[in-house]
Amino acid sequence: MSKLFDLSGKVALVTGASSGLGAHFAHCLGAAGASVVLAARRAERLASLQAELEKKGVKATAVDLDVQSGTSITTALEAAGPLDIVVNNAGISIVKPALDMPEEDWDSVVDTNLRGAWLVAQGAARRWVVDKRPGVIVNIASILGLRTIGQVAPYNASKAGLIHLTRALAMEWARHDIRVNAICPGYIETEMNSPFWKTPGGQRLIERIPQRRIGQPGHLDGALLLLASEAGAFMTGSIVTVDGGHTVNSL
Repeated sequence: MSKLFDLSGKVALVTGASSGLGAHFAHCLGAAGASVVLAARRAERLASLQAELEKKGVKATAVDLDVQSGTSITTALEAAGPLDIVVNNAGISIVKPALDMPEEDWDSVVDTNLRGAWLVAQGAARRWVVDKRPGVIVNIASILGLRTIGQVAPYNASKAGLIHLTRALAMEWARHDIRVNAICPGYIETEMNSPFWKTPGGQRLIERIPQRRIGQPGHLDGALLLLASEAGAFMTGSIVTVDGGHTVNSL
């Protein structure tokens, strides 16, 4: 691996690390040399992932984190210790028509995807400023923050908010040598959604992607390592789209 992408000696916190993209990001960062702090609510899944990483020679620790709770975020950051990289990956979606979306469902999605990412970023940045250390934040947004589909109004809104929050924090924190960027994945196959992509409905969605294929978690590795490493040292406020061309398809 190029020295530009080498994360040896760095410590990276990944939220929502217990499954899906979060678990994959932990493996990716660990393979690049980083020590990884796994943060999520499901302790058993974190313990299993920690064991997997340690078998590969990656130093990994696990901390309990509920991004809907400011107290939990503060406790998790204290337990994590000094960090160099934060990957704000925790996110949820609830599928319902906007007219039928209860207030509590809206709050749950926005509090997880936007407020939680904000509080994690702020908590990490405050420590970096006090310690006079540089830092890197990579927010995992979505192409649904740039385009939209039906029945996930709070998800669309929260990811659009996360994209603009990324730019706002990048502007404010550049003076502290803190870089803040975002990745906007398109449709990515994970353990949770894999069966759907084999259905007629899933196949129709894939046909709308210019590359005519579903993304795999590994397709995000280049963007993640670019933004997390010295290869992206002059990047802040950048929004990197990884979607097989989905956002540039014809209307």
